Amino acid sequence: MIVKEDIVIRVAGESGDGSSATGEMLAQAAARSGLHVFTFRTTPAEIKGGPVMFQVRASNSPVRSMGDAVDILFAFNREAWDLHHADLAPNAVLLYDPEDFSLPSEFTGVAYPVPIGKIAQETGNRRGKNVVALGVVAALFGLGLTKLEDIVRAKLGKKVDLLETNLAALRAGIEYAHQLEKRDSFWMEATAEHECYAMTGNQAIIAGALHAGVEFFAGYPITPASDIMEGMAAILPQIGGGYLQAEDEIAAIMACIGASYGGKRAMTATSGPGLSLMSEAIGYASMTEIPVVIVDAQRGGPSTGLPTKMEQSDLNIALHGGHGDSPRIVLAPASVAECFHLTVWAFNLAEQYQSPVIVLSDYSLSFRTETVEPFDLSKYPRINRLRPNRALAPKQYRRYELTANLISPMVTPGVAYAQYTATGLEHNEFGNPDYTPLNHMRMTEKRWGKLAPLLHSREYVRRFGAERAKVGIICWGTTAGPCRGAVYLAGQEDVPVAMLQVQMLSPLPVDAIREFLDQVEIVLVPEVNFQGQFAKLLQAELGITVYSMTKYAGMPFSRLEILRQIHALAGLTEPTLA
Repeated sequence: MIVKEDIVIRVAGESGDGSSATGEMLAQAAARSGLHVFTFRTTPAEIKGGPVMFQVRASNSPVRSMGDAVDILFAFNREAWDLHHADLAPNAVLLYDPEDFSLPSEFTGVAYPVPIGKIAQETGNRRGKNVVALGVVAALFGLGLTKLEDIVRAKLGKKVDLLETNLAALRAGIEYAHQLEKRDSFWMEATAEHECYAMTGNQAIIAGALHAGVEFFAGYPITPASDIMEGMAAILPQIGGGYLQAEDEIAAIMACIGASYGGKRAMTATSGPGLSLMSEAIGYASMTEIPVVIVDAQRGGPSTGLPTKMEQSDLNIALHGGHGDSPRIVLAPASVAECFHLTVWAFNLAEQYQSPVIVLSDYSLSFRTETVEPFDLSKYPRINRLRPNRALAPKQYRRYELTANLISPMVTPGVAYAQYTATGLEHNEFGNPDYTPLNHMRMTEKRWGKLAPLLHSREYVRRFGAERAKVGIICWGTTAGPCRGAVYLAGQEDVPVAMLQVQMLSPLPVDAIREFLDQVEIVLVPEVNFQGQFAKLLQAELGITVYSMTKYAGMPFSRLEILRQIHALAGLTEPTLA
């Protein structure tokens, strides 16, 4: 029997009605009160607007996915009900504005009519219905009630004349909730306060880059990566760094490569369409062995695709995008905390191995808020690129020297006797064009061979669950969250399941994966794309048979979707919920 330990609240409405802000402030208040939170949102892709929703999952235990079914739905309008009622749990609660629509006859659960528009009007703040809704939800269900005023002051306090009316709307919502007869059993209050941050994935990437010592950022606006560019624009110039909003993605990455050639730690951020445009430049960085970090916040594709939906469908282009044999390192965080962690190591790996490094985030991770424990910054050293260890004599500097570990000393322009050309043409150790077969073989083997230690690394895999199991999950990116949740739920049922999260997708850490394969009988590979790209990668690299589980609706997996597949592969009946 699976025991419920969380609460899932979804606020849904229309662009501009403040419903997303209600969810956002609720999550912040819950996090400040000591609860663990995990959020998910959807927004329209077009300027004209459309339906939006913001979902908050909260618990006194860590939460790693958006939840399974919706416990509480606050529908700001009839369309919100129409779009979201299918996701309600059997014992769900509905909050709705009776002045906007009537209680649907098909709903049989507990319903609370809340005239948020009327209450807001009575407080003198006709646009404050979302703040009224915030007070009602927190008072009815306990999330962050004691922290609400602090959150409203922080979020809505820039205009002093409006702050008091917003606080009045909040208090009116709380008062209205206290007058209601509570007829449901949902309540989630923090059992203890603890120090934590409530951050989005994009914010954690910015923080990680700053800690890693980023000195230059160039980018071009694109959803869902624009927040990173905007954050860098606000911060980097203030700390002596360089920032450029380029005319397109090609100019952005070439500017970053140029800055890195000049000795600066450089980074850009984009999404799938931009990564496509950058593919030739990534090959150039690979050929010239210039460090650069590229964040790809994936969205649904192809082409313009689904700008405001998530997908894990950029794996193939991240691994193989570009002509010729162009090695690169590819990392994939699964959580907000890992966005910080892997961004720091993206810079370190780029500098150490003189290679482009791609960090694969996605839409859901970019914008979701998670509770994050304070980072121990002492665990994140800064690794610098290899420099010559002696003075250079004329015509002796070999930029692409075939050293023992195949990593060559790199200088910045202006060092005496160290001039070289960073050409995209095949070159010899001195950087001079050389098209002979033997030289091309040596340089190709150098570019790939310097990354060989990562094939045997165990630093970029995470192991969870049973030591040995019939079913083992291998996953990457944000799908690791619901997979960990499914492993936890299976443990409540005494069903052993093993899990391996792969954080480095290129070079693939084959030694660690083979060890895992020896401990399981059936391998399940869930991922949010149509082709089963990671499953095919594992089959190609390791010659194994896996069960590919794909989803391509623009939404992440839930724990129960994964758990049901585990049951099916293990020959068990459907999981039983409490």
